Amino acid sequence: MAPHLTSIWRYPVKSCRGERLAAARVEPWGLEGDRRWMVVDDAGDPVTARAYPRLVLVTPRLDGGGSVTLAGPGLPDLSVPVPSGGDLVPVTVWASELAAAPAGDEAAAWLTQVIGAPARLVYLDDPTRRPTNPAYSRDTDRVSFADGYPLLLTSEESLAALNGWIAEGPKAAEGPVPMGRFRPSVVVSGAPAWAEDGWRRLRVGPVTFRNAKGCDRCVFTTIDPDTAEKGHEPLFALARHRRWDNKVWFGVNLIPDNAGPGTVIRPGDPVEILE
Repeated sequence: MAPHLTSIWRYPVKSCRGERLAAARVEPWGLEGDRRWMVVDDAGDPVTARAYPRLVLVTPRLDGGGSVTLAGPGLPDLSVPVPSGGDLVPVTVWASELAAAPAGDEAAAWLTQVIGAPARLVYLDDPTRRPTNPAYSRDTDRVSFADGYPLLLTSEESLAALNGWIAEGPKAAEGPVPMGRFRPSVVVSGAPAWAEDGWRRLRVGPVTFRNAKGCDRCVFTTIDPDTAEKGHEPLFALARHRRWDNKVWFGVNLIPDNAGPGTVIRPGDPVEILE
């Protein structure tokens, strides 16, 4: 079978649970509604599941107009309206420093209960504020609160190869790992394992993308999204088979070149490798 899109995922709040979509509009900074919200500490630095795994137990649901409803274990659902944007606060995402709109005290108290540490919710009211890493992109490229780039692509064949390595290794009991551990935006199938490493430009449905760079993986991938428990895989297997530049790699970061009002992608769309 020729390469094709098999699933689409969106993460309304950075580090919280994602949702599988039947269709998604691609915007210049990512999928519509993806990671426009982020949890931060009192200094404006990201609060993520790397340090607070219980964040993966929070289920966000986007409502009309971009507002979000948060659901979490042992807490009543909380509806959070989109902030006005009139009172911005400084936040950081890795090397990026930018301004975001605070969501208010009720959301802060709710999230503080979830993780057991001070936390606030902020909203990226203007997604054109944050440029991507200029070493791997153009000056005009932008990204939401995602770690580095608008979309992440992973391959079902690569996951199958990785799970084969896990099954053969000393941590076999921790496998197989699901694709959700890697928090992809788009998942494809129909090409050999790891073929995506060499794709420079591709078209998914009506949208053309550049492959900015491979995605180096962190401890987030070892957190079970259903229980918030940490393990060793898939990093243990990736370190044995996919390690270079002192990092381990799975998936590739994409930047859209023709995103706009009509650029909607759906599972089943063909994936054409242009370069």
